[in-house]
Amino acid sequence: MPKESNESSSEANKKMDSKGPDDSTEQTEASEEMLRKRIRTNTPSPHRLTPQSSPPKFVSMEELMETAKGVTNMALAHEIVVNGGFQVKPTEPAEGSLEKRVKEIMHKVFWDSLEAQLNEDPPVFDHAIQLVGEIKETLLMFLRPGQTRLKGQIEEALDLSLIQQQAENGALDISKVAQFIISMMGAFCAPCRDEDVRKLRDITDIVPLFKAIFAVLDKMKIDMANFAITSLRPHLLQQSVEYERQKFQDFLDKQPNALDFTLKWLQETADSLKESQGGAASDSSSSSQLALSVHNQAYLRLLNWDRSTDSFPETALMDRGRFLEMQLELERLVLVAAVLLIVYNSAGEAISGLPGLMDRLKNTMKILLADMHTPSFKLDEAFSSIGEKLCLELGECLSQHGFSPFHTDRQSALKGQVAAVQSADNPIRKLIDSRIQAYLLCFLESSQHKTPPTIPGGLAPVSKELEELGVKLSRLVNFNKLVFSPFYQKILQDIIQPRESADT
Repeated sequence: MPKESNESSSEANKKMDSKGPDDSTEQTEASEEMLRKRIRTNTPSPHRLTPQSSPPKFVSMEELMETAKGVTNMALAHEIVVNGGFQVKPTEPAEGSLEKRVKEIMHKVFWDSLEAQLNEDPPVFDHAIQLVGEIKETLLMFLRPGQTRLKGQIEEALDLSLIQQQAENGALDISKVAQFIISMMGAFCAPCRDEDVRKLRDITDIVPLFKAIFAVLDKMKIDMANFAITSLRPHLLQQSVEYERQKFQDFLDKQPNALDFTLKWLQETADSLKESQGGAASDSSSSSQLALSVHNQAYLRLLNWDRSTDSFPETALMDRGRFLEMQLELERLVLVAAVLLIVYNSAGEAISGLPGLMDRLKNTMKILLADMHTPSFKLDEAFSSIGEKLCLELGECLSQHGFSPFHTDRQSALKGQVAAVQSADNPIRKLIDSRIQAYLLCFLESSQHKTPPTIPGGLAPVSKELEELGVKLSRLVNFNKLVFSPFYQKILQDIIQPRESADT
């Protein structure tokens, strides 16, 4: 699209979403400032007239390569490595926002101007040639090193000087230029964009065609950025490990007590493990096995962390938000699995194996518990609604399949059992929670294996969600271990060796 100036365009191209380079530096500094405090106290630029949709804020190839070389953007590199589902996504201004309104007005003005120029007699191609120039830049960006033949074809077919001369002499066939552009897009696009490119060939009017071309090019840029991220992730892993470890060591040199909460976290875990196993672990396990067990158990504790405390381990501080997100998801899964276990035990064989019932009951619960961690959420009201909805679903399902009605007394009993799950001391809720904890621990212990551990009994309704959570947790834990292994090794050695000496 037309650019106001090279300088402003450069600034726009450097912008990205909330995980962009500028923000990452601030995030790193904020993390260090958070550590210091705790130790002491215990849109795309609106000037660019982009048709259809402005180029999304995305990580450019140059920024990705810089990240791969020096990992100067630690927050971005960290996100790419630990988040297997990380993808660049287009962003749009919020509906009704001033930014969206201004953008729409600017687009309309530009396209109206283009159409007016093309409708003049003879046609004026100034705006159209400017668009061809921007499309040419984008097509060249898609080329890989060594694709000199394709580069030559693009340079020759989209020679702006020649196109300008043709326009001045009344010999320019803009439709022919557009068809060449479409053919090049078809050669460069991912398979998922083949249909989008094919539809371009059906558009005959120039202005709608150029609008559609830019819309598809926007998608292709996103595809290219995400492909680059996938390709770079293995290379980024080792780079990020070394860089983050060195950054933390630099901080530790300045703040010698920057591992106090990490030590407390691991020591409390070791003490809890010893108490629960009655000392059997140190008698039957080697030092390395015991250290690994303590470490994995410690990570599980982060999924049950008291969110009101500031004593989060320093080594996991960058991922505190991720552990909190998983903790909230885990709490929902425990409630869903516990209630479904009660429902199926209460209704008995009549509903066992009925197609679609389990998913309907689960979806009903997930909807009613979607806001359970918001301040306005009332757990008792939600569970009252859950009991009512589930009884209604069960009654309809039993009736449809010719079973005896779900009598009022059974409904009342079921509602009472469901409501009791609100309590953290509810036996069924505690049973489900312990099984999920055991499953996730197995996930961490077998994280090097390609097959996930077996789902314990009673957790089948949430098996998919649990496996996704386990993959996310193991990815995060494995990376954290790689980065901070020298620090963990020393702490765990100091914790375990005195215990072994005392036991002997």
